[in-house]
Amino acid sequence: MATGCTSGTPALAPGNSTGNVPVKQGGSLVIGAEQEPDCADWLSTCAGSIWGTYLMQTQTIPQVFTVVRQDDDWVPVTSDLMASTPTTEVVDGRQTITYRLNPAAVWSDGQAITSADLRYTALQIRDGKDIFTRTGYDLIDSITTPDARTAIVTLESPYANWRQLFGAEYGVLPAHLLEGKDRNALMKNGYTFSGGPWKIASWIRGTSVTLVPNDRYWGAKPHLNKVTFQFTTDTAAEFQAFAGGQLDALYPTPQLDVLAQINSLGGSANMQVETRTGNLQALWMNNAAFPFDSKAVREAVAYSVDRGAIVRKLFGSLGVTAPAQSFLSPLVSAFATEDFATYRRDPAKVEQIMTAAGWARNGDGIWAKDGRAAQFTIVSLAGNQSRELTEQILQSQLRQAGFKMTIKNTSAANLFGKVAPTGDFQLGLWTLTDSFPDPTLDASFGSAAIPSEANGNSGINFIRANVPGLDSLLGRVSTDVDQTSRLEASHRTEKLLADAVPSLPLGAVPNILLTGKRVGGPIGINPVRGPFWNLAEWGLAK
Repeated sequence: MATGCTSGTPALAPGNSTGNVPVKQGGSLVIGAEQEPDCADWLSTCAGSIWGTYLMQTQTIPQVFTVVRQDDDWVPVTSDLMASTPTTEVVDGRQTITYRLNPAAVWSDGQAITSADLRYTALQIRDGKDIFTRTGYDLIDSITTPDARTAIVTLESPYANWRQLFGAEYGVLPAHLLEGKDRNALMKNGYTFSGGPWKIASWIRGTSVTLVPNDRYWGAKPHLNKVTFQFTTDTAAEFQAFAGGQLDALYPTPQLDVLAQINSLGGSANMQVETRTGNLQALWMNNAAFPFDSKAVREAVAYSVDRGAIVRKLFGSLGVTAPAQSFLSPLVSAFATEDFATYRRDPAKVEQIMTAAGWARNGDGIWAKDGRAAQFTIVSLAGNQSRELTEQILQSQLRQAGFKMTIKNTSAANLFGKVAPTGDFQLGLWTLTDSFPDPTLDASFGSAAIPSEANGNSGINFIRANVPGLDSLLGRVSTDVDQTSRLEASHRTEKLLADAVPSLPLGAVPNILLTGKRVGGPIGINPVRGPFWNLAEWGLAK
């Protein structure tokens, strides 16, 4: 999810850019931010909010590969952190990757970005505690640094997604500043170092994050003198501030009335919409908590929900009209199937499944078994109108099917920093974000990714899914370098997930970017790297 400068300028989709509006040098912008991240230690589980990536990580942390648009596809390309494209070979079942760093690449304190930084980052992820996900890094057998500009990583087995290493979620961190110290303590509230075009000037909790240019950056430097991300979690207030000129840009979560609010702005805003995103909204069922520890209940709930109606209600006006039938987002749809299409609202099917599993309706019409009713609590983001509307629709649909659902939402920091990692929930509603155009369902459904004391409470399999036979298939999708075999394993994975229904995909979430007339530059949405992926190229319009 972190990003550096790309080795080329991506082509923007027609209708998805304002064009390259000429900009002035200097000045400042204020941008609305819907969420405040819990922390800025990008390796830790506390960094689960994607907004932390948008605001700080993308702007300050270099990475080996980045993602750009080429024709109709989003593809990984080598960033200018590297002197050349990394090379890889597989010998006797072990994969070796050689990285050669750009000699011009330096940290904001003037120290060179070296192979020691790659080694430090990799070992922190592989061996540290409270790591967001170790996927890929857990395969590292050794990493050697024959010189300051060369790092050689040896994996125990082939890894098809090897380009995600030192990119996507993490990037590269400075060993000379962090090694031997408490990384989380130094980074969680923001940090002063940078290997990107921007530095974090301040993070005022509850108010804003401010960026200023990194004068030591070796690539193209920002046009602006300052960018402030102002936390505006209330959607109506956010649009009001934009209309009044207090905010220069918004990246709003698609809400039911978002188009009406955008239309009310008249010609004062430019809008881009991207429907082929890496965002997938889903119902996350805790497989280790009652009543979702029962496959019958999970299956019955899946037949209780009219997912198509929910998606059309939420996103139909933005071009998303069909529910997702896979946990793979549109970004990686080449690996997906339609196996979840079997789950359509079917009250008779619900009756059949629950009755066969020994449940019976009680006096309130709620399914009950062994003295316990099929009632549960759903958790999502407080104040998010789209999520709240979804919950209200779900509550009605589930009640009709014999399930009692209570809504208890919370902050992003609490949800992704405490509630989900500890498994202290029954049902969740949040969005899975693919950060690279390769499938990584092992991070969300692999049993090794269940946070526990044994793995240092790392991993994002928050639902505690442990589907028999799934791990080996997920392993093949991750490691198989033969594309045909990999696709076959992915399709089998999809079938196994749909049969076990550990959770339920709802729909792809489109991206919307609004910019005011003051904003210039090549502005367009990158579904992988976020709306502000090229913030260094933004400026005040001439």
